[in-house]
Amino acid sequence: MTERMSEGLEKVYAARAADELADAYALWSADYDRETLSLGYCLPFLITGFIARHVRQEEGPLLDAGCGTGLTGPCLQALGYGEIHGLDMSGEMLAIAKARGAYGKLIKAMLGDAVPLETGSYAAVFSTGVFTEGHAPSESLRELARITRAGGYLIFTVRDSVYEARGFHREIARLLADGWTMIEESPLFRAFAIAEPDVRVKAFVLRRERA
Repeated sequence: MTERMSEGLEKVYAARAADELADAYALWSADYDRETLSLGYCLPFLITGFIARHVRQEEGPLLDAGCGTGLTGPCLQALGYGEIHGLDMSGEMLAIAKARGAYGKLIKAMLGDAVPLETGSYAAVFSTGVFTEGHAPSESLRELARITRAGGYLIFTVRDSVYEARGFHREIARLLADGWTMIEESPLFRAFAIAEPDVRVKAFVLRRERA
């Protein structure tokens, strides 16, 4: 393991309970963008490539599940996507996301719990950088799948260290057995272009074939 270059990142990875994670993000929110971008954090921007490859601009709405400070929203807006919603556990992070002006709706909710959104309400649900150490459990995929409509897409990244250890492989297999199709599975790649070379993720694109 490499030495951590960010105290905020260290506290987030060390969180072992939802309240610890919420507190870590509340304290880190003001410095989050500056610190993560200085480390070369690329997932909020790279995920737009997977979305643009599979989801048409006229389709919507899209949900950014675990949107944090909302770095992805303005990028999608620049690509022509109009109706983008965001969901996150941290009120402090959501306040920053709101100021970016790219999200039509922002919802405070915890991934892993039931989310207050209607079944089949989104053309695409995407989640990047959320399924990693100390973060949302693999069971979160069930709720994200529930709110994706037939013909819609579920697009997300999973860190290699939690993929099997936290049961993401089982949850993906459950989705495939329940009427979803694996459209794309990327090779492993670095989440940080400059630092943290041990943090490697894989992106998945699944399509819901039936309600």
